[in-house]
Amino acid sequence: MTDIRLLNGMALAFEGDAVYSLYIRRYLIFQGLTKPNHLHRQTTKYVSAKAQAKLIHKLLQAGLLTQEEELIYKRGRNAHSHTKAKNTDIVTYKMSTGFEAVMGYLHLLDRIDRLEELINWSIRQVEDDSL
Repeated sequence: MTDIRLLNGMALAFEGDAVYSLYIRRYLIFQGLTKPNHLHRQTTKYVSAKAQAKLIHKLLQAGLLTQEEELIYKRGRNAHSHTKAKNTDIVTYKMSTGFEAVMGYLHLLDRIDRLEELINWSIRQVEDDSL
C-alpha cells in the first residue's frame, strides 16, 4: 500500500483535480443546471486555474489551512510539471496545482469531512463573487 503522505505533489494534484471537479459538477447539477454547455461554462468559474489560485490565496490569507495542508499545498505548488500551463501564467498554474494537491491529499486520506468543508467554503467564495 502506498503511503499517501509521501506521494509527490503532481500525483496528489491529479487526484484533487478529479475530486474537486466532481464535487463542483454535482453541486451545479443539484442547482438545476442540466444543459451541457451551460454546465461547462459554470464549472469553469470554480475549476479554472485562475479561480483555484484565487481560492488558495484566500484560504492562506484567512489562515484556514492546517500546517499540514499548507505543506501539501507547497508540495503541489513546487512540483515539477512536464506539461505547460494552458491559458494562464506559470504562477497561477502552480498555485492551482497546489490547491488541487490539498484536495487530493484529503481525499486519499479519506478526510472527507475536511475535504467537503474546504470545497463548500470554496463554493461560497465563488457564489458570493468575492474572488
